[in-house]
Parts: sequence; C-alpha cells; structure tokens
Amino acid sequence: MRRQLRDEVDTVRTARSQYTPVPVPRITKEDLKQQLDSGTPPVVVDARLKYPYEHSTLKLPGAIRIGAGATMPSLPRDREIVVYDSDPHELASSDVAAALIRQGYRAVALAGGIADWVAANLPTETKEAPKQAAPEPGALKG
Repeated sequence: MRRQLRDEVDTVRTARSQYTPVPVPRITKEDLKQQLDSGTPPVVVDARLKYPYEHSTLKLPGAIRIGAGATMPSLPRDREIVVYDSDPHELASSDVAAALIRQGYRAVALAGGIADWVAANLPTETKEAPKQAAPEPGALKG
C-alpha cells in the first residue's frame, strides 16, 4: 500500500512538473547569427504553428521542424537549442523551449521570431510550400 501511494505521488509530481512555468531565455537575432557562424553552431528548431509553417517558403539555416504536439526528435544535449516561430511574442517557441528545458536541454527562444530575422535580411533557406491543385476544367466559369 505504501509503495503504491509513493508511486501515485511520483506520478502526480511528474504530471504537475509538465505544467510548471519555466522561464525561457531569449536570444537576439544578432547573437544567433554570430553563433551560427561559429565552429559549434546551436541546433535551430522551427516551432511555427501549422498554417504559418506550411504557407511559408523560408526557414532559418539548418532548422529542424517540430510541430505543435509532435514527438520531440532526438536532439544533442551538448549544444544549445534555439527555437523560433512566427509570433513576435514567441508564444509557440517559448512553449517548445520550456518543454526542452524541462527535459534537461539548454534551450532559448529567438526574440522576434522569423519575422525579425527576415526583416534584418539575415540568411534563410528555402523550403517547399504546399502546392495548390489546379482547378478542375470549367470550374472557374461563371
């Protein structure tokens, strides 16, 4: 009985820690650019929500995609992880970075997200955007 109670308490504690607020540090676009140019660049994670990600043809150099609710891929624990999104207030990237911090990673959110990065004319890579199917013949007739 005592062991079962201890296991239940551990389970509750574990579940609660998942929702405990974690302070997420921010990194500036200038600092990230400098780190990307260094010998040991950080791992860059694209945490944009589905619609902004799918309807964009840009991503930060070398970015790995982690969508909302997706299983976290195996990431190196010996490098910093920089998470970005398309929200200027870093809402999605902060959530992903907090989850990574809870798992023991060194994670930060990119201040200003991809919008500030692109506005500063910093390097990007292209990615596929969804292709819209051609309309059926005669579908556009009024």
